[in-house]
Amino acid sequence: MSDAFLDSLSSDTGSIDDSEPRAPAWMAVFSLAMGVFGLLTAEYLPASLLTPMSAGLGVSEALAGQAVTVTAVVAMFSGLLTASLTRRIDRRIVLFVFSLLMIASNLLAALSSSLIVLLAMRVLLGIALGGFWSMAAAVAMRLVPAILLPRALSIIFSGISVATVVAVPLGSYLGGLYGWRSAFFAAAALGVLTLAFQFFALPPLKPTRPARLGTILEILRRPGIGAGMLCCTLVHTGQYALFTYIRPVLESVMVINVSGLALILLAFGVANFVGTLVAGWMLERSLRATLVVMPVLIGGASLGLILLPAGITGQVLLVVLWGVAFGGVPVAWSNWVAHAVPDQAESAGGMVVVSVQSAIAAGAAVGGLMFSMGGVVGVFGVASAILLFSALLIVFRVRTNVSL
Repeated sequence: MSDAFLDSLSSDTGSIDDSEPRAPAWMAVFSLAMGVFGLLTAEYLPASLLTPMSAGLGVSEALAGQAVTVTAVVAMFSGLLTASLTRRIDRRIVLFVFSLLMIASNLLAALSSSLIVLLAMRVLLGIALGGFWSMAAAVAMRLVPAILLPRALSIIFSGISVATVVAVPLGSYLGGLYGWRSAFFAAAALGVLTLAFQFFALPPLKPTRPARLGTILEILRRPGIGAGMLCCTLVHTGQYALFTYIRPVLESVMVINVSGLALILLAFGVANFVGTLVAGWMLERSLRATLVVMPVLIGGASLGLILLPAGITGQVLLVVLWGVAFGGVPVAWSNWVAHAVPDQAESAGGMVVVSVQSAIAAGAAVGGLMFSMGGVVGVFGVASAILLFSALLIVFRVRTNVSL
């Protein structure tokens, strides 16, 4: 891509616009939340459609499940590279491109006739997912005054929680009524609505300080940043080790039927959404306390599930507490990026994407190892230890002040 073409897209890229907005652009913030919701819904869809997808494409469920793996892996690289590869382009246009990729991915996935085509389309989704997530905090910083940033990020990342609640049951429902392809058509329609919303809500966002591929290494060398990224990875690793085995542990510690289990999982998802809003309120008071409290609550709730004779009511409350605490985790770490690296928030956001996606893989691997050795008690014991250790590390090693 030529420099002339990039310059034409960026419209006066020589100027640096670091000014804080005087008034919040809440409609633009909600358009970003809708983008997160659409992307995460599309990412989660195969989890609820594996059986009909595998039958329709003539492959095993294990192979069909790689649609999720491909998206996660591509999202890691997209999160790292987006800031540098689009450094001269208006951020509004970049966000439009990600929404277009989401639409194309879902539409072509619905029309795919083979697993290879489906996986190729999921690559497009991974590019959009990683890039959008990496830019979310940096764009939010330019839409609202600094004092309102925690609230804005809690709104944006509530899209994750809503997708967690909606995607799997909606995909399963549509797939059962109209076939698995209908769910992807619906996700494409959601993408069209998202693009239209963003077109009318997002203001022009000229590039700020240009990022290079070496910017990430420079950021990691800053005091406290490496420790912060390590803690971010540890917290998400512990959480996803737990979440991967949430159903086996609930079935083993609770005497409930399938319908009761579904209701508890729904309660977990709703609590997750509430947690994003609670985190926004907490972050306006103390970033460090929020970073520490969330993993402590998750670790404490998970230990309580396997160790305490809490009864069904107490166990449900522990699951809800777990859901609320994890809802605040992505909001808290996005806020940390915005405060710790305000001059290169996009590149730092890319590091958070890599941290989260690698933690999903590591958490599943650690959980699988512990499950094979010690069952659900082993999984929850080790994951809780990781979470509590990460909280201790945050207290002593993570800096929450601005570092320019």
